[in-house]
Amino acid sequence: MRADRLLSLLMLLQSRGQMTAQELAKELEVSERTIYRDIDALSVAGVPIYGEPGPEGGYALLNSYRTNLTGLTEGEVRALFMLSIPAPLAELGVSQELRAALLKLSAALPDSQRRDEAKVRQRFHLDSAWWHQGEEHLPHLPTIHDALWQDRMLHIVYRTAVGIQLERLVAPYGLVAKAGVWYLVCARNETVHVHRVANLLDVQVTDESFAHPATFELARFWNDWCREYESLRVRFTAVVRVAPGFIPELPRRFGHQMHEKIAQAGPPDEEGWIRLELSFASFEDARDRILSFGRGVEVLEPRALQRSVLDYAEQIINLYTH
Repeated sequence: MRADRLLSLLMLLQSRGQMTAQELAKELEVSERTIYRDIDALSVAGVPIYGEPGPEGGYALLNSYRTNLTGLTEGEVRALFMLSIPAPLAELGVSQELRAALLKLSAALPDSQRRDEAKVRQRFHLDSAWWHQGEEHLPHLPTIHDALWQDRMLHIVYRTAVGIQLERLVAPYGLVAKAGVWYLVCARNETVHVHRVANLLDVQVTDESFAHPATFELARFWNDWCREYESLRVRFTAVVRVAPGFIPELPRRFGHQMHEKIAQAGPPDEEGWIRLELSFASFEDARDRILSFGRGVEVLEPRALQRSVLDYAEQIINLYTH
């Protein structure tokens, strides 16, 4: 552990220049006394490190003590510095390892390329969570992570949609984080299943190992599974008129496939409205979402949905006008 910390300290000084013992201690999550001991150890090992006393002082390396990482273009360096520690990786417990790896890469870059680091980090931030997404309790995620690396079978307990509690012995094939939500991809009797990690009641690693199939591609499976899942969710369609000002909102509300639907729609009417068929998970979902669109969308068919939207709208008007 100390060797890793000494290397991280060295990389910090190479990438950021002069730093105080307090700054180093905060970055490495140790005490200042530990930093002083590590500085002495590096000096004894022949690393040309020196200290400057006073309020503006700190520790630094001689400028000649530098290694270069060659072969990276300017665009590749900028892309490297855009990387942050995504929340899913922090949940897996590998944030420190990724931070250390990025630090080592940063330290090995020439000064001319490393100066872009602060500039890029001030201008780009990647947030993988969706709006209004509450933090999920994931006590079993580290257990699944360990089982994946060891190719060990998992004993899982979960509750079905109708409230039945089930226990299964599964082979963990992979973990997927979609919009900040973790899913376990696993196999049981050669059939692949997907479970939301937050919904698992209990997870235990067994002593039984399994052979991860060489032909299984996690990314390809997940893309196919998502397409099938989305198609099964669409159980209700409605014909609507869309106002010209609301048309640009459709891809954001229904996905990028709406660009093609809009392009294939007939010509706008005299008021600029277009006629489209929209898909929803259910009748209730269609009503609720169309109500949220306000004056942007008018229901044409089916008549039952049109009357339901009108009824709810009238109830809202009566609530606020009486």
